Amino acid sequence: MIGARNMTKKKIFTKEELKAMGERTLDLLESSIEAGDMETAKKLSQRMYSEFLAMHDLYRDWVTDILTFIGKRYGEEVLYEALKETVGGYTARLSSRYTNKPIRRKMKILVAGLRGHLQPFKIEEDDEKFIITPQPCGSGGRLIKEGGYGPPYHFLKIEKPQPMTFNRSNFPVYCAHCYFQNITATEPGGPPLFITEPSQKLGEKPCRIYVYK
Repeated sequence: MIGARNMTKKKIFTKEELKAMGERTLDLLESSIEAGDMETAKKLSQRMYSEFLAMHDLYRDWVTDILTFIGKRYGEEVLYEALKETVGGYTARLSSRYTNKPIRRKMKILVAGLRGHLQPFKIEEDDEKFIITPQPCGSGGRLIKEGGYGPPYHFLKIEKPQPMTFNRSNFPVYCAHCYFQNITATEPGGPPLFITEPSQKLGEKPCRIYVYK
């Protein structure tokens, strides 16, 4: 009886609305630009940013939750092994993108990836290296600023100073992956693609990324 009553209700969306909801924002954006509708294009570009940021943060928080579970359930030694194995895995998979490429090309590939965090960063160059300063950090830094390590989530802070915490106590678990990036070569027998130097005040002041020439 309840089902029959619901069947008589007016539909919430038109067919056109349902079709539009299922289309990629990118396609709608391109169509608006081609049609010369700049106002709609601006709104869609902001919508696309918001959609990607929401998905970015969902996966960031999910990873942090998994690391928290591992650390709390199995301890810091197992957490260390899990990070070593998985960070080493994805840096190894990235190696084909950088192998035998000149430093100019490597930098362009790297910053393309960093832009995926959807936050601005400053890039400087001296004789031996590039210095990338996120403003702010689009992942771990924002998670700290948003209070992820307090209630209601209480993500793990690694208590014991050790290599993966850069020898600091109460280190945010998400940020521990930076240590393993620093020690994992992206080319066989070569140096890491970049070195991350955590801020002394995580979440308050920016970390720095160094790319050596």
